Amino acid sequence: MVQKSKPPAAANQSEHRGEPKRRGRPRAYEPDIALGKALDLFRKQGFAATSLDDLSAATGMNRPSLYGAFGDKRELYIKSYQRYRDEAGASMVEIFRQEMPLRQRLERIYASALDIYLSGDTGPRGCFTVVTAASEAVGDPEIRAMVLDGLTGLDKAFASCFRRAKEKGELSESADPIALAQIASATIHTIAIRSRARVPRKELEAIVKGAIDVMLGAKSQAVVPDKRSEAERRS
Repeated sequence: MVQKSKPPAAANQSEHRGEPKRRGRPRAYEPDIALGKALDLFRKQGFAATSLDDLSAATGMNRPSLYGAFGDKRELYIKSYQRYRDEAGASMVEIFRQEMPLRQRLERIYASALDIYLSGDTGPRGCFTVVTAASEAVGDPEIRAMVLDGLTGLDKAFASCFRRAKEKGELSESADPIALAQIASATIHTIAIRSRARVPRKELEAIVKGAIDVMLGAKSQAVVPDKRSEAERRS
């Protein structure tokens, strides 16, 4: 008895017809793209308020795919935070390095920061470090170390700027670069919080201008013109 041959599988039929065989994930699952979408969501909602279902919907990846690409939710959060730090640092590093007058440098640094903090499709998102990572730092040593590293790095970058300005005579001999750096960093933090609260950019720029005037005022306060007459000075 002759057995009838079985028809080829559907997949083989499609290959015989010249149809391409689908392989791998679509581009929506590219890790770099997915990480960017997770970052946007964490910046908007924070860690606790962002569920795995939220992340799955935002990235277009199901839970097994998320776990396979990034680990658990905490690991994805940390990777997102590092991505934010890398991108934010890249946008400012050249401003810190280039030679320019101190006031111009500070104005450009704060303008770049406002561009970052006020960005977002549904509204200003502020600073990842100040708005969301600082909250998680309370109970997570690894995130706390990242936050402290970011804060310390910003202080050091500002201090370097003020030291160079002092050497060039833009600040008085009595100016303290470290103290000024802390004021400069504190200004970064306050505009980050206020931008998240949707304070208009014009008002934030006014805060920045006032802070810069105070920081650069160290020179004018150190050298006060003596308006007394010659006779009064001799007496």
